[in-house]
Amino acid sequence: MKILYFYQYYATPKGSWGTRVHEFAQEWVKKGHEVRVVTSIYSKSDLKATKFIEHQNFEGVDVTVINVRIDNKQPIHRRIFTFLAYAICSTWYALTVSADVVVASSGPITVGIPGLISKYIRGRKLVFETRDLWPEGAIELGLLKNKFIQKIAYSLEARCYKASSLVVALSIGMKENIKRRFPKVEVIDVTNAANIPLFSTPAPFQGEGFLEKKKYAIYTGNIGQVNNSLWLLEAAKVLQEKGRTDLKILVVGEGQQREYIQEQISKYQLETITIWGLMPKVKLVGLVQQAMVSLVPLKGTPVLDTSSPNKFFESLAAGVPVVQNTKGWMKDFLNQYQVGFTLNPNDPVELAEKLIELDSQKGLLEEMGQRARKLAALEFDKDFLASKMLNAIEKSI
Repeated sequence: MKILYFYQYYATPKGSWGTRVHEFAQEWVKKGHEVRVVTSIYSKSDLKATKFIEHQNFEGVDVTVINVRIDNKQPIHRRIFTFLAYAICSTWYALTVSADVVVASSGPITVGIPGLISKYIRGRKLVFETRDLWPEGAIELGLLKNKFIQKIAYSLEARCYKASSLVVALSIGMKENIKRRFPKVEVIDVTNAANIPLFSTPAPFQGEGFLEKKKYAIYTGNIGQVNNSLWLLEAAKVLQEKGRTDLKILVVGEGQQREYIQEQISKYQLETITIWGLMPKVKLVGLVQQAMVSLVPLKGTPVLDTSSPNKFFESLAAGVPVVQNTKGWMKDFLNQYQVGFTLNPNDPVELAEKLIELDSQKGLLEEMGQRARKLAALEFDKDFLASKMLNAIEKSI
């Protein structure tokens, strides 16, 4: 089977971003399928390009790189431009590349454009992968305010779902949301995966001289409004006020609010929070493994309750309990399996007090971590989930 995959954020483990498409495509190639990914340049990926169009190969996966740069620090109008530029350029491949099935992976919802062209002009089967609920999320967060553009985005979303032989949602919450609004659409959930061998194998600790093992909470990812990054900053202030400078919050990433948080660290001379820049996943593993807990914060809105962050699965694979603050499926999962905690997204005092409490409960954290590692190996192995998605695609066509 020939699979054409439209996805704007392709990365390998050498980058600082999720590797789902890279790992799924590798597994499909091993099973004898041909996979071609059409992508762009994301600031957190390891992909580079010197030409406007470059053809690269990653362990059997044919990757076409459109040299359009996407960065979370870009203003919304600039990001919309990059989304549209990618969609327009991808149209050429939608029309010309031989394929049995086309996978369009959103967000942004504009990735659906080349998918729809493949469907309606070339007559190919379309699989739509929903990574987040676009445009609902952007509207709910106040990022997409123009009513006319909202209407167009909702119409495009509906067309993508209705035109698809299969919709793959990255969480149970997303699947339920889509099924409620589009009951006739075939929807399955295939969560984000974890590279179990990478995250469960003891790795070198990159924090010597800066951090004490099991005395810090780690956050990895975008530093911004959606990720509730100021919740971490305010919790660090509370830790400092309580004299618990032995406990740290480590933030590894980049984003719109990094400079502001850095200014606050300097202004208040905070010893309880530090920011490190982007780090390749292969170097990040040891830091995650030696953390007290892994933080998965999001802004408290209904659409974000359906999120499926890579860090959630990778932390469990590393044997580290998770502290998160949504009210959706992650809360239910942590409660069911007792591998983490759910806190109020608007209460940084609660986060600080939870870290202080857990510092005296090393046995509980170790027990949770062992349970998390076993659970991740059963539920979130990348090869298992890649096969689950592939089997569903094969049945849909």
